[in-house]
Amino acid sequence: MKAEILNLRTLHAGWSRFLLARVRLADGTEAEREIEDHGDSVGVLPYDPERRVATLVRELRVPALYAAGEQSQLEAPAGLIDAGPPEENARREVLEETGLRLHDLEPLGATYSCGGISTERIHLFLAGYRASDRVDGGGGAKGEHENIKVVEMPLVDLANLADRGELTDLKTLTLVLALRVRRPDLFAAAES
Repeated sequence: MKAEILNLRTLHAGWSRFLLARVRLADGTEAEREIEDHGDSVGVLPYDPERRVATLVRELRVPALYAAGEQSQLEAPAGLIDAGPPEENARREVLEETGLRLHDLEPLGATYSCGGISTERIHLFLAGYRASDRVDGGGGAKGEHENIKVVEMPLVDLANLADRGELTDLKTLTLVLALRVRRPDLFAAAES
């Protein structure tokens, strides 16, 4: 027997939807499970291989403020997929948040952010850029009150944050580790 959803009840519908699912488990018993649903998203680590820096963002994350008192989180640019393919959305989000116009994207795959509660799948990308690709100051989309601060930092420092367990955003940690595996030459100073 396979698990199946018997009933879904919407508890809240806003930017996200919160649902309560009645499920029949594989062993035949029934249980309730909560679901947070807001769709797929993208996450991108823009990096300049010539200068060996990455561009990240800091912005208020109210759940992190609530859970741990953290005012902001250092993270890779990211956002929800509005319409169109993930690559198009990735380029738009990075432009809005960081002011970088990206060209080539290196896809890493799509992964559930927290499969136990959320439907969100994050399409992850690495993206090389040059200093000349900065066309704007970034800061986020007008009217969305994101108050984003753009942070360009050496890849060596970013690797050290990962090594010390100081990257608290899972997509960012994943992207940094993937870049280290795929392009260890960019982190040579951090590895020695």
